[in-house]
Order: sequence, then structure tokens, then C-alpha cells
Amino acid sequence: MRSQRTRRTGYSLMEAIVALFILAIASAGLLVATQAHVDGVRGLEDRVVAQWIAENRLAELSIGDAPADDVRMMEVDWAVQVDRGATDDPDLQAVDILVSRRGAASPAARLSGFIDTGAVS
Repeated sequence: MRSQRTRRTGYSLMEAIVALFILAIASAGLLVATQAHVDGVRGLEDRVVAQWIAENRLAELSIGDAPADDVRMMEVDWAVQVDRGATDDPDLQAVDILVSRRGAASPAARLSGFIDTGAVS
């Protein structure tokens, strides 16, 4: 007589646990990567909005408007700091504009430009 072998079908409990463990590790890694991507996109959005605010402020200063130091854009409060400096040309003023989220330690954008302060002849 021949010995009959039992045919094995499916997975053992240990194989299933190992597969679930590998899936859990891969899922955790994917979650960390996704969070890093979201943080990167959020930082990029902040820098773009801050750059828009700085460009708007430079335009406002060049037309002689005296804007406030605070701006609300994209439902976020932004602090705008304007530093003016002299140049070799008395009719030209150097301007540095720093924009940061209200309460943030470092600026999200910095824009340097010039303003014509001379009288039009």
C-alpha cells in the first residue's frame, strides 16, 4: 500500500501573522512618507502665499500707500516687516520685506526691491 500524503491548502497561522506584520510595517512607512509629503506641500503653500503678500506690499509701497503691518490671506494671519534703507541715488529707496506667519520664528518669504521716492518732473 502506498502512504497517502495529506495535501496542504491555505496558510498556516504563523504565515498569516508574518504577512500581517510585514503589511503593518509597510503601512507605517507609507503613513510617514505621506505625512512628510503633506508637510512639504503645506510649507510650499506658505512660501508661495508669503511671496504674494511681499509682492503686494512692494506694489503698495511704490504707489505711496501706507499699508498695515498685518495681513490676512488664505485664512491665515501674516506679519509683514518692512525695512527701508538709503541708496546712492537720493530718489531711490531700498526696501526689504519679510513675511511670516503670525507668531512664527522665521520668515516664510523675503523680498528686496526699490521704491522711487523722487518727484515726477
